[in-house]
Amino acid sequence: MRQPGRRSGKPRGPRVPRGLRARLVVTFVLVALIGTGTATALAYRDARTAVLSRTQEAAQEDLRTRVAALAPDFDVPPDPRSLAALARSVSSGLTGAPLVVARYENLKAASDGSPDDPRVTAELRADVRVSGRMSFQRVTRDGTPYLVVGTPVTYEGGRPSRLEVFAVTPLRAEERDIAALLTSVRDGLLPVLVLTAVLALLAARTVLRPVRDLGRATRRLAEGDLGTRVEPRGRDELADLARDFNTTADALQTTVAELRDQEAKAREQEAKAREQEAKARRFVADVSHELRTPLAAMTMVATVLDEDAERLPPDAARAARTVSAETAKLTRLVDDLMEMSRFDAGVARLHLTEADLAATVRSSLGLRAWTDRVSAELPDSAPALIDVRRIDVTLANLVGNALRHGAPPVTVRLTTGDGLATVTVSDHGPGLAPDVIAHVFDRFYKADAARTRSEGSGLGTAIALENARLHGGTVEAANRPGGPGAVFTLRLPLRPAAGPEGEPR
Repeated sequence: MRQPGRRSGKPRGPRVPRGLRARLVVTFVLVALIGTGTATALAYRDARTAVLSRTQEAAQEDLRTRVAALAPDFDVPPDPRSLAALARSVSSGLTGAPLVVARYENLKAASDGSPDDPRVTAELRADVRVSGRMSFQRVTRDGTPYLVVGTPVTYEGGRPSRLEVFAVTPLRAEERDIAALLTSVRDGLLPVLVLTAVLALLAARTVLRPVRDLGRATRRLAEGDLGTRVEPRGRDELADLARDFNTTADALQTTVAELRDQEAKAREQEAKAREQEAKARRFVADVSHELRTPLAAMTMVATVLDEDAERLPPDAARAARTVSAETAKLTRLVDDLMEMSRFDAGVARLHLTEADLAATVRSSLGLRAWTDRVSAELPDSAPALIDVRRIDVTLANLVGNALRHGAPPVTVRLTTGDGLATVTVSDHGPGLAPDVIAHVFDRFYKADAARTRSEGSGLGTAIALENARLHGGTVEAANRPGGPGAVFTLRLPLRPAAGPEGEPR
């Protein structure tokens, strides 16, 4: 179990400086630290090498000179007493009177009276004996460094005498000098780091000031102040960046100004277009309304003429029937225009009643005497909440469109399921071209542009779509799958959803 007050998860690593100033300072200090540390290490190495080399050369030269001075008076082979005397004589003549060990075959004597010294290693003795020349070795004993120099004593002409002399010189003074040098360099490291940090802060301030200015200018520009600019300082890359920012801001301000002008013009044109469209709709509604009264009178006269056409002369009878037919078409057109004006004005309302949708389809076909021309595939009943008049108008438009522009057989099929009623009206005509399907519900659209007159007004499919939308449904147009012909599909909810004021959506 996790203990209270303790955070779970992986342990966090060291925090990395996030600010540019902190990163610059850390980078400068690290570079200075690495540079100073490297320089210190190199200086220590060179100083130590120089001090030890000088000591080694001095010790070798001193020993060579002293042995050369004493060797001519020394008798070989020596006895232990004379060998010890030689060691003391050599030691007394060397700088610092180091310990001297003299060896002749198996005889050994040291200047301090001891028989031998362990600091004279077997390796150094073998090197002196084999090489026949002076050699040296640095050894450490009990924590103290020593320089051991050995040389063979030769006769005139370079003949070996089998006599060897070794001088053991302590290097304490040299080590102290090297340590003092290292301490001095290390003590000077702190001021260098402080100076480096100060220089880094100054450099960061110089670099970050234009960066901060650019950051503030960018934020103001993002907030909408398109007049924001920065002042370039100097001729470095940051100054070039500031100038590029100003150039970009100028271009952005110009572009935004142009876009605003275009937007204002577009809004003005859109407002004019809406105003003209509203005027056109009002004009159509007013004209349609004014035409209803004379059309009613014309319809009555045309009806009388149509009834008496059989008793008129042939020319007069044909004219009377033509006037009656054209008056009927004009009446339907005015009725359709009035209906569309109500849709546009948003005053079209549904009068919903409980009705049998299948019976409504049968009634619509029978009322127009289409039962012999249309095949109906309907269920026994399909209860629904609908506006019977608007559904009748929609079916009449869709079926009439199929009878006029399609080819038999024309089929009306009604199915229900999942709270939705689907009515399909299909024919076996030439079908709809792709460009016609995109505009089939447009007002006054006719697929055949050369056909200037037809029985329809060009508003039937548009009125059908608007009636379906009032019920919360839709109408779709497509070609019949698997063969020629068009299919119009009406989809309606069996129970339309209520709107904010209790009306169907």
